[in-house]
Amino acid sequence: MTSYINAKKEDAARQISDQLKQCILRHSGAWSELVFLCVGTDRTTGDCLGPYIGHQLEAHTTDRIFVYGTLSQPVHALNLEAVSSGIRRRHPDALVIAIDASLGQKKHLGYVTIGNGSLHPGAAVHKELPPVGDIHITGIVNTAGALEHLTLQTTRLSTVVFLAERITQGILTVIPASAPGPYVIQKL
Repeated sequence: MTSYINAKKEDAARQISDQLKQCILRHSGAWSELVFLCVGTDRTTGDCLGPYIGHQLEAHTTDRIFVYGTLSQPVHALNLEAVSSGIRRRHPDALVIAIDASLGQKKHLGYVTIGNGSLHPGAAVHKELPPVGDIHITGIVNTAGALEHLTLQTTRLSTVVFLAERITQGILTVIPASAPGPYVIQKL
């Protein structure tokens, strides 16, 4: 089940962290690493949510927490399959949290979605890319409809930055920079 969280609410970061904790705890397998796969490109404003979050998370990696997809090294349609294969090879026992921008209904603009299950990158712009991740997080940066590529190109940067900062706050509440949080430490 996917949860919708209004990022404009005062307690949005707490809601994001609570939902992420619930999703992590539902994965009772023997995973020993966390991988954040931040999908998107820095060349389109509406699609830079993932790389911007990856850029923010990059300073918080540890020997068990890894980030793929940043502003300087984005993971996008052209390299997603190769990066995903590399993650499976290098981190076979990892829990992968996939993050991407998405388009949605006007009433959900500025919302964050979190849930168990794979992310389907490129769906909004009708690209057929492989599903990735065990948990997915998306930020709804604009409305879906006609001309999705143009919609992503004309998305306000302030919307993307605001959503990225809220999502990052929520993630870092679960996985603080100095040490894994109590929910993650149970698995690590």
